[in-house]
Amino acid sequence: MHATFGERYRPYNMRYLILLLLISSASYGQMKYFSGKQLDKFLKVQMKSLGLPGLSIAVIRNGKIVYHRALGVTNTTTPAKVDEQSIFEAASLSKPVFAYLALKMADKGLLDLDKPLYQYLPFPELEYDQRYKLITARMVLDHTTGFPNWRWFDLADPARQIKRGDMYIKKDPGTFTYSGEGYHYLAKVLAHLNHLPLHTLDSVFRQEVAVPLGMQYAWFTYNDFMGQHKVTGHKDGKVEGRRWPMAFPDEDSTSFGAAGKLHTEAVSYAHFLIGLMNDETHAEMFKAQTSVPENYNEGVVAWGLGLAIRPTKYGIAYQHGGNNGNFQSGCLFYKEKKSGYVFFTNCNKGDVFNERLQVFLEIL
Repeated sequence: MHATFGERYRPYNMRYLILLLLISSASYGQMKYFSGKQLDKFLKVQMKSLGLPGLSIAVIRNGKIVYHRALGVTNTTTPAKVDEQSIFEAASLSKPVFAYLALKMADKGLLDLDKPLYQYLPFPELEYDQRYKLITARMVLDHTTGFPNWRWFDLADPARQIKRGDMYIKKDPGTFTYSGEGYHYLAKVLAHLNHLPLHTLDSVFRQEVAVPLGMQYAWFTYNDFMGQHKVTGHKDGKVEGRRWPMAFPDEDSTSFGAAGKLHTEAVSYAHFLIGLMNDETHAEMFKAQTSVPENYNEGVVAWGLGLAIRPTKYGIAYQHGGNNGNFQSGCLFYKEKKSGYVFFTNCNKGDVFNERLQVFLEIL
């Protein structure tokens, strides 16, 4: 089910060989072209079929946003419509954005991707397990810390007698284990390196990433604009009134959640993706850092820094999904072709929508 520590450093294990063969043999053909009317019709059918309350979606071609729609309602119990300022929970689409922020901190010389994080900021809860001193920023961003996803929901083996809520190491560091906990630790490190309390790290994100890349509506922590424009989440067609995504019981809207608390909309996130498409300085982000289990996610064979890597007939696709339960989202892009898409929904039907959207766009 997982890559071993040895596999991480083996020059050409089987998964990497498959990846390299697929890269070299990709046809790099053209993706399907569509008219706005065709996509409008598709979205109308899917929203009705799946019961999507609201949707924010953008499609990119040749490095430009060629299609954008804000559709549906912010809350099924009110008539308020989703508009271009409506804010959605990005869920795990937060991770690529935070990974880029970490790389910007490395550019400044504040962070060394391969220096053990404890040398910047110890993790007192894990002092009992010295394996944590192996963990680096690179391992956080490619999900090889060995940490659980979230300690409160991804519980330790009962035989280990670790209480729910206590931090632990699930697998040996170097093993692929998708983890929000790792991102949370790295966020604390970045705040420490910037001499800031964690809840104010959003100011660094805005300065280093959001403003330069044109992410007009994008924040990790609450502000008045978000409070006025955030849509309501839904689950199985019903309003779910949870006000803020939670990974820890004591979290609220002042928490900076690197792994899942970005709030944004499709145009802002599309500008981020275009920034990645045009990026010529952070090659490590797009390089296969570790292989993933064969049955982890259909088509995904490796992980970069903050991005899943998926070989397709059109070349290498980079992707990520997001799921906060009552909000789901997804993105996929081709760096070389400068094409892709991103969407946000305020319900738990986004994963199915994503599958249907990929079939419609014929991008795989």
